[in-house]
Amino acid sequence: MTLQFAAAAAAAVVLTGCASLSPDGGFDRVAALTRERTGTAPTWQRTPARSDAAKARVAELLKPPLAVDAAVEVALLNHPGLQAGFAELGIADAERVRAGRLRNPSLRFGRLSGGGSTEIDRGVMFDVLGLLTLPAVSRLEQDRFDTVQLQAALEAVGVAAEARNAWFDAVAAQQLLAYQGQVMEAAEAADELARRMLAAGNFNKLDRMREQSFLADATAQRARARHQSAAARERLVRALGLAGDALAFTLPERLPDLPPAPVDVKDAEQTAMDQRLDVLIARRHADSTARSLGLTKATRFINVLDLGYQNQSSSGEARRNGYEVALELPLFDFGSTGVARAEATYLQAVNRTAQVALTARSEVREAWSGYRTAYDLARHYRDEVVPLRQRISDENLLRYNGMLGSVFELLADAREQVQGVAGAVESLRDYWTADTRLQTALTGASR
Repeated sequence: MTLQFAAAAAAAVVLTGCASLSPDGGFDRVAALTRERTGTAPTWQRTPARSDAAKARVAELLKPPLAVDAAVEVALLNHPGLQAGFAELGIADAERVRAGRLRNPSLRFGRLSGGGSTEIDRGVMFDVLGLLTLPAVSRLEQDRFDTVQLQAALEAVGVAAEARNAWFDAVAAQQLLAYQGQVMEAAEAADELARRMLAAGNFNKLDRMREQSFLADATAQRARARHQSAAARERLVRALGLAGDALAFTLPERLPDLPPAPVDVKDAEQTAMDQRLDVLIARRHADSTARSLGLTKATRFINVLDLGYQNQSSSGEARRNGYEVALELPLFDFGSTGVARAEATYLQAVNRTAQVALTARSEVREAWSGYRTAYDLARHYRDEVVPLRQRISDENLLRYNGMLGSVFELLADAREQVQGVAGAVESLRDYWTADTRLQTALTGASR
């Protein structure tokens, strides 16, 4: 019997020795999934050296005017919440390794003395059921580890999308503030001219008050634009995780140009089913729940099975050897409640997976509609509205030079032209935001 237990213990050591912590903590897969969906891979700063390298890279990226791709890289390097989420990988990896190892054996020792004799009782117990279910339990924890990897990648993709949208909002708000300043300059010039002409007797009070009213409105709009620009910049700061001296970064003066043609997405819904991280997570959870249900059914009658070696010796007597079995008897609970709970959990996971898939398909269709609408509007402003405003301005200038129009008409036209350009900026911003939303809906998850 002693040899048999020794063989069992050796087998347990061999089986459990195969489980070890991942060299990368499971992060390489997260980095690859994120790079596929954003073009940039995050880093997990587990050591001071990696943290210092990330800070140096962020400082380098912030020196020139911050481009949108650089903003995404800064967010993936510098976002504290993202780094906190990556710590879940280490926790899941440790749980995976622990699930691949047997529960420690228990040692029992007893000593009784009296009446001139001493009795010593020794025993060691091994978790036999744990050994039998070790492959199944290890697979369940591997499933959980895979799910945590997908969740970490999903969070990284979300951080990247948030940084992109915040960058587009900040640059557009800065650009609109500059145009609003031009409106303000035109309003001030018209107001000053009207004041002088009224003083000279060449202007009536009603027209003078109209110019004053426009200047007052322009002043209020510029104040709103200034705040909107500051608020958009702060949203970008939060998305990038910046503080201190890093807040002095600059942005480009204008948004990127509209692409020559919209992207052509083929089989968008199928792409979402194959690549969306929330869909993959739901499927993984359903598969893991199914395996858990199988384990629950297999162990419904036996939840505890310990087998051990023991010996007993008394003074003046020969040592006695034997074995001990600890078995939980299902006198009151035959496992039906556990199986029922596991079955309900599995059905819940299946239906949630179906709901995630349904939502993903709908979000992709909605994102595609928003993308095409935003592209068409931005192209309309670029090709129709802005050129038409420019032609009108040129015609008004010709009329003014030919003394067929007044300076007030020229200033009013300048104000209207700036407003048209502002509409073009807003439509371009909406396009880039819609583009980010479409890409995220296809491969990440709609936010």
